[in-house]
Amino acid sequence: MSDKKQDDITDIRRDIDDVDAEILRLLAERRSHSLRIAREKGRADQPSRDQLREEDLIADRISSALEHDLDSGLIIRLWREIVDDSVRVQQESLGRGDQDQRTITVAIQGIQGSYSHLASEQYHKARGFETSYVKSVTFADAITRVQEGEADVAVLPIENTTSGAISEVYDLLLDSGLHFVGDVKYRVRHCLLGLSGASIADVKRVYCHPQAIAQCTDFLAGLEGAEVVYFSDTALSGKMIKDLNDPSVAAIASEDAARLFGLEVLKTGIANRAENFTRFVVVSPEPAAVLDGVPSKTSVVMAVGNHPGALMDALATFRSADINLVKLESRPIPHNPQEELFYLDFAGNVSDESVAGVLESLTKQVRFLKVLGSYPSRDLRPDTRSKSVERIEPEGRDELVVPVLSKAKPSGYKLGSRGHKQDNTVVEVGGVRVGGDDLVLIAGPCAVESWDQVTETARVVRDAGGTLLRGGCFKPRTSPYSFQGLGFEGLDMLAEAGKTFGLPVVTEVISPEDVEQVARKADVLQIGTRNMQNFSLLQAVGRTHRPVLLKRGMSSSLDELLQAAEYVLAEGNQQVILCERGIRTFERSTRNTLDLSAVPVLKSRSHLPVVVDPSHAAGVRDLVPPMALASQAIGADGIMVEIHPDPENALSDGPQSLHLDQYRALARALGLGGRGNGNGRSLE
Repeated sequence: MSDKKQDDITDIRRDIDDVDAEILRLLAERRSHSLRIAREKGRADQPSRDQLREEDLIADRISSALEHDLDSGLIIRLWREIVDDSVRVQQESLGRGDQDQRTITVAIQGIQGSYSHLASEQYHKARGFETSYVKSVTFADAITRVQEGEADVAVLPIENTTSGAISEVYDLLLDSGLHFVGDVKYRVRHCLLGLSGASIADVKRVYCHPQAIAQCTDFLAGLEGAEVVYFSDTALSGKMIKDLNDPSVAAIASEDAARLFGLEVLKTGIANRAENFTRFVVVSPEPAAVLDGVPSKTSVVMAVGNHPGALMDALATFRSADINLVKLESRPIPHNPQEELFYLDFAGNVSDESVAGVLESLTKQVRFLKVLGSYPSRDLRPDTRSKSVERIEPEGRDELVVPVLSKAKPSGYKLGSRGHKQDNTVVEVGGVRVGGDDLVLIAGPCAVESWDQVTETARVVRDAGGTLLRGGCFKPRTSPYSFQGLGFEGLDMLAEAGKTFGLPVVTEVISPEDVEQVARKADVLQIGTRNMQNFSLLQAVGRTHRPVLLKRGMSSSLDELLQAAEYVLAEGNQQVILCERGIRTFERSTRNTLDLSAVPVLKSRSHLPVVVDPSHAAGVRDLVPPMALASQAIGADGIMVEIHPDPENALSDGPQSLHLDQYRALARALGLGGRGNGNGRSLE
């Protein structure tokens, strides 16, 4: 290097030193102002921290930094340290110590020294929190601790640069009801730990967490003859070998775990990739409130339709609104592995008008949509563009228009209304399209009574042209002495009969606690008339990925039915089928009065498909066929009837259940045909 170039570098370094000296002088000056504030707070007996002021300050500094092309992540980290120092100065001046220091209880999987613990410390210390920990053996336990109020938040790993997504955590968080309020990327430095004086050559057994195994496969393959033992936690594996006191046993854990248990690091950096990061999410019962101007990320999960281009149409909605997608992960739907869930992270906050518009647009396209949370992100720069979104019309795709949110007060059933979505919703159930061009016939016994009964019925349902098999397993009856159903035993029979004859099954669920277990076997979850306004039950089925058949309450208006459907839609499940089953009037000739006008009224107000149940309206089997035909004529998307091999001896609702021959005749009259049947209209 020439002397001139060296002189130039020396001059530049001198300039940098001058800038650094000025930075230090200004920091000292800022401290003096903090002391002045402390004196004023002391006189007014005000707390040392003002959280809203702190967040406003940081947001303002981020905006100013953009004018100088500075990285927002650097500014956030720097100003949090400056603010924390200011608070400490004020506390010391006031003699308060830590009396108003923010503290938080964190649930983690593992113990002190685990990667979850280390990631939590990195995240919370940077935000000025003192932490205490509730330690759990499993990820599910950590989530439960937060749900039950034992911890404020949980810190859980969801993906790693080497081993990919941590599927177990994704599945647990989906139905947890918790919100993402932050995330942190922690650099994982896997080490091989052993007793003091041990050597790698002597290692015969290695304890480690399954995720650590997946991230260190190359190193483990080189330990010839060594047994790999799965362990529940990285740090606990270190405690295990300490307790065993065997030099032939080693563990994969962090250097912190080695210090914690007095172990020796036999080898560092044993992961397959040197740059090995795990992303952890912070989850809370309450959503985060992110101030305008703070770079934020939103996480959602969605399930799209089965038609070609369904996923691309959904993703194009983000492009149309100029919103940056930063992550896309697919996972099979739990208990329904033929279909996929998609987890997305994108830049923006749900309070942004553009993001709200996209989410509103997505509810019209997808089958399920749930916002997991919006939270500050240090990986993103603030978006200085205007947040107002006009109608954006992509080439050739009018349906991808992102609407400006209406300023009008939303109705009680906004998501289910025609104002929200003009096109008819089609609910897909195992290849059956409810709300499509073809009439859907749902048939089966009022109650599942035995294996022979349900299989004989299922065979007839299929052969006559029926498309879904219904059957009651849990029976909410007016009298406590009436048959209450076989419960989960009956559900097993119904599900097996459906598989045998290729029919998706519909069954009623009556308790929020049973929803998850029933959803594992049933293809459609039915909400009966007595539960139409059981709001906790509606919310529970709204969190599932199964279509929901919602029956009208026996004394409910159509507005009340649509508002009940809104509870399901608002939880993310867009697969709702409305069912008219008759209402109570002064007329006693029938069990209930079938309100056929409900079909066109509902279709004019809502985009959801509508089916009719004439069995519960009539109460007499001979009235069911003509009422079914009338329902078809007025435009119902489906008919649901009760049938039984021996109605006179049925354990539930025998008088309104069709004989199997009556059902075959009805199917022909409806134009469904079936195996060996014509399409005539005769009921003879």
